[in-house]
Amino acid sequence: GAMRHLPYFCRGEVVKGFGRGSKELGIPTANFSEQVVESFPPDISTGIYYGWACVGNGDVHKMVLSIGWNPFYKNIKKSVETHIIHTFKEDFYGEILSIVIVGYIRPEKNFDSLDSLISAIHEDIEEAKRQLDLPEHLKLKEDNFFHLPEGKIVNNH
Repeated sequence: GAMRHLPYFCRGEVVKGFGRGSKELGIPTANFSEQVVESFPPDISTGIYYGWACVGNGDVHKMVLSIGWNPFYKNIKKSVETHIIHTFKEDFYGEILSIVIVGYIRPEKNFDSLDSLISAIHEDIEEAKRQLDLPEHLKLKEDNFFHLPEGKIVNNH
């Protein structure tokens, strides 16, 4: 069920997550609100994906995305976290994040240490960069989906 729904286009507000991504891992992630997560196809496989992301009307960047169960919530709630491969000067809670999920990297798995988790994420990022440079993936970067309609005011920007 990983590839059947791809490319998957999705847009929603960025909400505060658990603050773990940037603090513990050095890898900041943007979390979608529950409504957006619930709109995902129920049979989309959990795991790590890659694609394109855009905050507000900003530039389109490469991203890695994890779809998974959060043990903190006793596996009731799925979470969708996007790591945009770009350094932002400030956080963007409340902004509209538009993403296109293009491909699948690997299933979710448990790690025995923070270090092995971090190195896996860095491998995922490298894999995403390689895949997204392929012409068939690069063309989605230019998709009209990323151009929010003119005059749509998002957070007064």
